[in-house]
Amino acid sequence: MRRIALFAAIFLAAFVWASAARGVEESTQWRSVGNPPTADAAVAHESIAPTQGESGIAFPSGPATTPTEPADEPGGVRLASANLPADQGQVWREYDLSPYTMRVTSTQRPEQAIVDWILRETGYEAWHSDTISILSATPRKLRVYHTPEIQSVVAGVVDRFVGSQGESQAFGLRIISVNNPNWRAKAQALIHPVSVQTPGVQAWILRKEDAAVLLAELRRRGDYREHSSPYLMVHNGQPTLVNLLQPKTYVRDIISRPDVWPGFQPESGQIDEGLSLEFCPLLALDAQSIDATIKCTVTDVEKTIPVMMDIPVAGAASQRTKIDVPQISHFRFHERFRWPTEQVLLISLGLVADPAPTTTSTLVGGLPLALGGVNDRADLLVMVESKPQENRPAVPTETPIREAKTYRGRY
Repeated sequence: MRRIALFAAIFLAAFVWASAARGVEESTQWRSVGNPPTADAAVAHESIAPTQGESGIAFPSGPATTPTEPADEPGGVRLASANLPADQGQVWREYDLSPYTMRVTSTQRPEQAIVDWILRETGYEAWHSDTISILSATPRKLRVYHTPEIQSVVAGVVDRFVGSQGESQAFGLRIISVNNPNWRAKAQALIHPVSVQTPGVQAWILRKEDAAVLLAELRRRGDYREHSSPYLMVHNGQPTLVNLLQPKTYVRDIISRPDVWPGFQPESGQIDEGLSLEFCPLLALDAQSIDATIKCTVTDVEKTIPVMMDIPVAGAASQRTKIDVPQISHFRFHERFRWPTEQVLLISLGLVADPAPTTTSTLVGGLPLALGGVNDRADLLVMVESKPQENRPAVPTETPIREAKTYRGRY
């Protein structure tokens, strides 16, 4: 009897030990990160679309595990399983960006422009909603996890970058100012208005022949000034910055310095005054239309208000010194436009601070009158024209310009 009881106890202990070991293995399987995936495993999971009945898609970077619901770690951190939810029908796709990024050497991260244009086309909210999504870019590859509808938009944007139009495109970008906006009276028959959302700003499109006539008419005016080079080479989809800024210094504060005479030191400040314009164009796949974002900032120091400060000095009477408080006006404009390649876009930013104000005016009789301290205002015009490019592939059929319905606001 004792032997039977001993054998029973040994058998029961072995059974309990085996059950406990199996339970530990099953409970910790979802936590284990496992060994690094092999090359064969990575290839096997390179692009996996969810089939009907599946709740998720496996990560392409490693082998899939059983979709066990993970438990919460201490502190509320929840470990992710190796499957992506696909409750909205999301699919994983990868796009080759190297045909475009290898051509663009003017910036360190040319792929960022592709991401920016995808966000403009799809809207930022499409990637931050209840639909789980991924948008990741490297110089070689774009990885996207989203619904087929969004994937179609992404594919269209990528095609516009990696196509033959991805080479440097020539644009004419003129920044013009005229003191009086009455130029509109003679140009009314040449210009055709387009919608603008920024108050006080107007925009038109016109034929290139009419643009040449308008430009010749403006050049006859005595208040005509052109502020930028009319010729730019821009990589398709990449932003280009035009700066017409001049630093303006002023005394912003007084710093106590007992170790130097007279016991204080003025602190200088600097304001970049003038115009800064960012132009980012993107050609359509058939090269028949242009999408472009134009961002402009005009900063003007109208005047500085002097303030007298009493500075206490050790062993002497307090001294008086002056600081300046600048009175600044800002104008900001940021919108997106679409127009045919064979036409010219003309934008009037309204009467804003002139990027290069005149310093003198003329009285009757030709006597000069100084205008120190008076800030000029001028009608600031931006004219954008696509220059013809040699060896551009012919388009077999003319595609009509579709209205931009995916602008997501003004951008």
